[in-house]
Amino acid sequence: MLAATDARAPLDKGDPLTDSGTDSNLPGFRPDQLAGFRIGVTSDRRSEDLIAAFERRGAEVLHAPAIRIAASSDDTKLTRDTLAIIEARPDILLATTSYGIRRWFEAADAAGLGHDLTATLSHSRILVRGPKARGAVRAAGLDDSGMSDEETTKSLVDFVLREGAVGKTVAVQLHGFTDQPQLERLRAAGVTVLTVAPYRWLLPDDSSRVLKLVDAICTGSVDAVTFTSAPAVEALFGAADGIGRLQQVQDAFAENVVAAAVGPVTAAPLIAGGITPIIPERYRMGALIRLLCEYLEDHRVTRLDTAHGPVELRGRLVTVAGRSATLAPTSLTILRILLASRGAVISRAALAAALPEMQDDHAVDVAISRLRQALPDAGLVATVIKRGYRVDV
Repeated sequence: MLAATDARAPLDKGDPLTDSGTDSNLPGFRPDQLAGFRIGVTSDRRSEDLIAAFERRGAEVLHAPAIRIAASSDDTKLTRDTLAIIEARPDILLATTSYGIRRWFEAADAAGLGHDLTATLSHSRILVRGPKARGAVRAAGLDDSGMSDEETTKSLVDFVLREGAVGKTVAVQLHGFTDQPQLERLRAAGVTVLTVAPYRWLLPDDSSRVLKLVDAICTGSVDAVTFTSAPAVEALFGAADGIGRLQQVQDAFAENVVAAAVGPVTAAPLIAGGITPIIPERYRMGALIRLLCEYLEDHRVTRLDTAHGPVELRGRLVTVAGRSATLAPTSLTILRILLASRGAVISRAALAAALPEMQDDHAVDVAISRLRQALPDAGLVATVIKRGYRVDV
């Protein structure tokens, strides 16, 4: 069903991405809300807003754009496709993205076709995938007839087919890559399909940042990774697969690293990889930020009362009786295991099994020594002769 208004997913009032100055007035906002946490950001467009929102809350951000948006490589083809749509006077336009609609009309204006395109589409039934696409359509002086309730191209095609599409001409604004299965569904139903691709997804020129994120995920030195497009997920998986670490990345997401997806379309390749991401009810970046903040605070902060005072572990930041320190990945992994045992003894063998780089008991003892040196109070980790280690509760 298409909704005339987006009651389920309106633009968030006070969204830090639309009004960054209101952050301090948002419910639950604190400048130390994400202190100790490190978050990976894979988006290219609007990444500055997303990064700033996390940093204002105290997080460290690792920015590794997995893909980037680029204008169509051939404006001649874009002009030809625009002319074909103007000449065909389509019955329906499926508008999928705000950036795509804006870029399309800008290119049409530059080619001297802006007026003709607007006039043609004013007689078409325009269906939009989401509120941002709706905003771009209206900014172009047009109006839409409805919006997908799932914010997917598939749901737009479902609606067209339910209403009866035989003999109709449908123009589809593609969003970075060709959604071939949906186009084939339309054609199989007797629809004449015209497409226009105002932009495309590209891999980054420099893959070093993506590979750095892959390593951070595998070593547990990042607490969460945000995704705002399915191609970004696929690009990250592709980079990991290229260096033989895809299974490690998928295991890390399944065990320790939080995958946060802006919506179900973005989440699909994560789920296909055996990963259960967190997804906000409203498919907006502002909602994604709030959900991730709440999730990390509720599920990734460990607290324990000990003989040395209260201990809190937030991401890589450990606080013992009010004194804090930041831990390296190996020390962090060991402390997480010890805190989870809540004073029970953990054997050297169990610690070595959790850290594959440790080959023997001596390596475990060295790692424990380094952990003690890094802690605000070295006595927090107690040795149990011939048995192992425990937190001194």
